[in-house]
Amino acid sequence: MTTRRDFLTSVGALATGMLALPTLAHAARVQDIGLQLYSVRDDMMRDAKGTLTSLAKMGYKEIESANSAKGYYYGLSPKEMKKLMGDLGMNLRSGHVGIDNNWQKAVDAAAEAGQPYLVCPSLPTQGQTVSNYERCADTFNKAAEACRKAGIQFAYHNHNSEFEKDNGRVLYDVLLDKTDPRLVSMEMDLGWVVVAGQDPFDYFKRYPNRFPLWHLKDMKKGEAHSTVLGTGRLDVAKLLRSAKQSGMKYFFVEQEEYEGAPLASMQRNIAYLKGLNY
Repeated sequence: MTTRRDFLTSVGALATGMLALPTLAHAARVQDIGLQLYSVRDDMMRDAKGTLTSLAKMGYKEIESANSAKGYYYGLSPKEMKKLMGDLGMNLRSGHVGIDNNWQKAVDAAAEAGQPYLVCPSLPTQGQTVSNYERCADTFNKAAEACRKAGIQFAYHNHNSEFEKDNGRVLYDVLLDKTDPRLVSMEMDLGWVVVAGQDPFDYFKRYPNRFPLWHLKDMKKGEAHSTVLGTGRLDVAKLLRSAKQSGMKYFFVEQEEYEGAPLASMQRNIAYLKGLNY
C-alpha cells in the first residue's frame, strides 16, 4: 500500500524532473544567421553577385558590408545592392565605413541601400589616451547625428586596443560613457574582447542594450587569430543566451584567417550554428 508520505515523495520527485524539462524542450535554435562580408573579401572583389548567391544558398540571411577598393558595395550601386539582397532573400543590415570627409556620402548611400545601421570600424584619430577617446566620442556623436537625420543608427566596432588603460581607465569605457546612447550604439566584436582578456558579460550587465550588433568571431586558443566557430575559445551558446540583456538585434559571423578556402570556412561556420542548441 502506498502511504501518503510515499505518494508525496514520488510527486515531489516527478515535479523536480519536470522542472528540468523546459531546459531541453525550449532550447533555442539559432535563427537569422548573419555574415560580415570582410570574411569573404577576396571573393566579393572577384564576383560579388556570385559570392552572395553562394552565401544565400548556405543559409546566410543578414549581411554586413565593408568598404572596399570598389566602394561601399563591391562595385554595386546602393540600389543594385538592395535589389540583389531582396532577390536572394537576404537583408543588408549594416556596413563598415570609416569616418572621413566623405561621411555624408556614406550616410546617403546607406540610406539608399536601405540598411538600418552604419558602423565605424576604427578610431577617427589615433592615440591611446583618455583625451583622444573623449575626442573620438565627440566625433561619434556628431557622425551619429548625421545618421539619425537619414533614419540610420550609428555604431562603433571595437578591436582589442580599446581595452587598454590610461590613467586607470579602460579606454573602451570612455567611449561608452562619453557617447550619447540614443545616438551611438556599439557593435561588439566578441573575438577581440576575449583576446583583450575582457568579459563581454560584464559589459552586457554594466551597459545593457548598448550592443545591438555583434561580430561572432571565434579566436584560436592562445592566439590572436580567428578560426571556425566552435573550434576556439568563444562560448557561443552562453553568449547567445545573453543576447537580450546586451540588446543584440543582429549578429554577423566574421572570420579573417582560414586554413582553406574562405567560402568553405563560411559553410563550416553556418553548419555549426545551425546545429547549436542554446
